[in-house]
Amino acid sequence: MKKAEITAFLSLMFVLLVSFVLGILEISIIHTSKNMSRLRVDRAMFSVFGEYDGALMEDYHIFAIEGSYGTGEQGEDHLISRMQYYGAGGIEQKITGIQYLTDRDGQAFREQVIRYMEEKYGISLIREFTGLTTRWEEQAVQAEEMEKKEKEILDGVDDLMEEAQMPDEEGTEIPDEPAETEKLTDGGPFTCIEKIEKSGILSVVMPVDMELSGREIDPDIQVSNRSLNTGKGVFPARQGTDGPEERLLFNEYILNTFSDAASGRMQTEENGESDSTEKSRSLEYETEYILEGKSSDKENLESFLMKLFLVRMVLNYVYLMGDQTKQAEVSALALAVTTVLLIPEAAEVLKQLILLAWAAGESVVDIRALLSGKKAALVKSSDTWQVSLSSLLTLGSGTEQIEGDDVPDGIRYKDYLRIFLFLANPDDLNMRSLDRIEENMKTEYGMDYFRADQCITKLETENTAEILGGVTYKFPAYFGYE
Repeated sequence: MKKAEITAFLSLMFVLLVSFVLGILEISIIHTSKNMSRLRVDRAMFSVFGEYDGALMEDYHIFAIEGSYGTGEQGEDHLISRMQYYGAGGIEQKITGIQYLTDRDGQAFREQVIRYMEEKYGISLIREFTGLTTRWEEQAVQAEEMEKKEKEILDGVDDLMEEAQMPDEEGTEIPDEPAETEKLTDGGPFTCIEKIEKSGILSVVMPVDMELSGREIDPDIQVSNRSLNTGKGVFPARQGTDGPEERLLFNEYILNTFSDAASGRMQTEENGESDSTEKSRSLEYETEYILEGKSSDKENLESFLMKLFLVRMVLNYVYLMGDQTKQAEVSALALAVTTVLLIPEAAEVLKQLILLAWAAGESVVDIRALLSGKKAALVKSSDTWQVSLSSLLTLGSGTEQIEGDDVPDGIRYKDYLRIFLFLANPDDLNMRSLDRIEENMKTEYGMDYFRADQCITKLETENTAEILGGVTYKFPAYFGYE
């Protein structure tokens, strides 16, 4: 008889080989099933994000899914059902992370805006402004100081008048001289300042042919004021979105996207017609709203123009302090008035008050020119100064018609908006820009259900798939508009 050791060995080797091959096949099936599950989820998520809102992208260059899908009610079920529809059926999904446009004070919105501006225009768009930002900050500080001086003008005039009416040493009151003191007692060079104090800046700066908008919104339903949906999870975020260059780029987006008090007038003058889109919006002065955040066009414009008035007043006052001719005119007027009032020692004080009032009057005319779409000189000269001392006596009374000249080398209203946008809080600009986008989507497209805090930009899910014989496989999936 022959032994069968070799046959048994081959049999054992055959069993092991078959087991190995079957094991490899099972592993291949498992990995293939895993990869297919991942591909199905990735494809479904990619398809869901392909449903971005077209109007939002077309008008505002922002990619986001309108998360309520026209229902007005946010729910994660909407996203899950859409992913199931696009091929993720049979895979259990749980949303572990979601980001809305409004999260972190509009950080996702800001990132997209900056990226869009960089890709379309590049840094060259704001290169000429990068060296001016320090000067803008200085002007803002000077404007705050000028506001205090402006309030001191009328107080100083009142003090002079009280001093002029005090009895002399013998107890006899000084008789009034109406013909000589009319310049001071009836307002005179301070008429414009008095009207601003009583009736507001709009009462003196509005161009004759400019109609003040009466549009207003409900502040309580705005993105920047109401309670918002908030996302969850941690997502990669761009660093340095508040640097000088990024802030300037974001501000250019605001200036290019939203209307302001002068832009409509410029379009009408250049094209002969106004933008019908802006007519359907809930606010006409949108950039001013983004800066000031008040509920009506009138309030926003008034608040912004008061800041602009103070900045212009600083620049004009600096020029007057260096113009000897104009100082001589003011000195003569101050001396004449204080001599008649028998208080010649107050001539220097009155001179400074009149200089401030003259700077204010010139600022009023500058703003009229800016609102008319004209350019105003940044730094004044004898050629670009527009208000004479005699004209100052009637400025603001309604009888004068000084509308302001167009200075070729000057700067426009939009340039001042740019300055104040740079000085504003970036978070406020983010959220108020979203205010305007949401309102415009509702009024222009009839999308009453649209809410910025339902617009999804990033999504992360945990997925559980059954791959073989009851074996489950869990894996994450992520997609976002990067």
